[in-house]
Amino acid sequence: MSASSNSSQIKFGTDGWRGIIADDFTFPNVRKVTRAIASYLETAYSKDRPVLIAYDTRFLADQFAQTSAEVLADLGWTVKITDRDCPTPVIAYNARLLNSAGALMFTASHNPAPYCGIKYIPDYAGPATPEITDTIVANIDSASDALPGSSPVGKISIFDPKPEYLKFIYTLLDIERIKSANLKVKYDALYSTSRGYLDEVLQQCNCQLESFHTNRDVLFGGGMPEPKGEQLVGLVEAVRADQADLGLATDGDSDRFGIVDEQGNVLTPNTVLLLLARHLIKNKGKTGAIVRTVATTHLLDNFAAKYGLPIYETAVGFKYIGEKMRETTVLIGGEESGGLSIVGHIPEKDGILADMLVAEAIAYEGKPLSQLVKEAIAEADGPLYNDRLDLHLTEAHKTAVIDSFTQNPPSDVAGIKVKEVGRKDGIKLYLEEGSWVLLRPSGTEPLVRVYLETNSAEKLAKVAQQMESAIAKLEPVAV
Repeated sequence: MSASSNSSQIKFGTDGWRGIIADDFTFPNVRKVTRAIASYLETAYSKDRPVLIAYDTRFLADQFAQTSAEVLADLGWTVKITDRDCPTPVIAYNARLLNSAGALMFTASHNPAPYCGIKYIPDYAGPATPEITDTIVANIDSASDALPGSSPVGKISIFDPKPEYLKFIYTLLDIERIKSANLKVKYDALYSTSRGYLDEVLQQCNCQLESFHTNRDVLFGGGMPEPKGEQLVGLVEAVRADQADLGLATDGDSDRFGIVDEQGNVLTPNTVLLLLARHLIKNKGKTGAIVRTVATTHLLDNFAAKYGLPIYETAVGFKYIGEKMRETTVLIGGEESGGLSIVGHIPEKDGILADMLVAEAIAYEGKPLSQLVKEAIAEADGPLYNDRLDLHLTEAHKTAVIDSFTQNPPSDVAGIKVKEVGRKDGIKLYLEEGSWVLLRPSGTEPLVRVYLETNSAEKLAKVAQQMESAIAKLEPVAV
């Protein structure tokens, strides 16, 4: 192993491997991980199927992708690499369309600029399941980080994944309905891969469009490519100043959405999931199960019960939602962190489609987005109030907290009785009155995330206070 490569630095999280560029995310480590993926491919696909490679807008992402292509070509694979930075849902769709051996996507999604990442997307067009990633991880130690032995340029070709993806997306949307609404839309690309995609779809739908940050900037304008409130201040201002119908954004690789209503409110992913579940049933006549992660709002459960739809709860990570989408008909599947997919689409989250579905909902209803949100929440017997506490603890404290809640879960929280304890992912306390608390330890840092949902703001504050207090008391005494 070369001095610049260290497999102990390569850790796969819920969606591939991410690291800091020039620290652990290096060219030797990219070659190593590519060979580990190739070892898996040898067991799952024949070499007459191409491997696709795409990348986001990050520093050196295109060069990392080229390095990976050369390694795969050296191993005898035919490689098709995208002609420019590319959204994750776009390369995922093409992985299925082109009967590939899957795709490698170089992205760190919404992470800050110093990060890059690589994830493997199988030919079914969704995130790799744990069985696949476990196999890849097991291959890493024995994989070489050496330069390819040859340069089989004939094995590598460049392709444009955009036309086929857009053609497909247009089959999922009522373009004429959106055109007739003549929506005024503000779009903040956040220097992401959705530029040239989402804006093109909006223009195709005759929207009055103003776009921001549509150039490649590897520093993301000094911010993060994450479509949350603090990154969307300019978008909110633009929506309010011009009285637009809505504001749209995506994260760095365009698999997560950001939505601003006509009043300048940044909608939570929980709200958008509910809004779109209602839209798909009410306006588009769709049906199917609703799938959400353990950390996502139970308003979706209330909504599913109203319409007699199955509801499934999964561990955190879209790979589990994608797996359910491949098993059964899913109306909508999503997570509180901002990813969703719908019936008829690939089992991968897609921020471009999510954004356009919100525009479509407004076009169908002819009402302001804020009003649609109120109606959806009321129909699901809401509102429910959510919060998330990110508690930075020592490893010893983190272990003590998880052990305590696992072995001796409380009988009540802030006076609300615990009905059931779930251990699907972390520890979830299902409380009376539709409330719940979820504790999830981070696998990569000394952090415990506590997710909360109750039916009043006052109760939410009390539950948060009690959880913080209970966790503080579990801090080990220094000897």
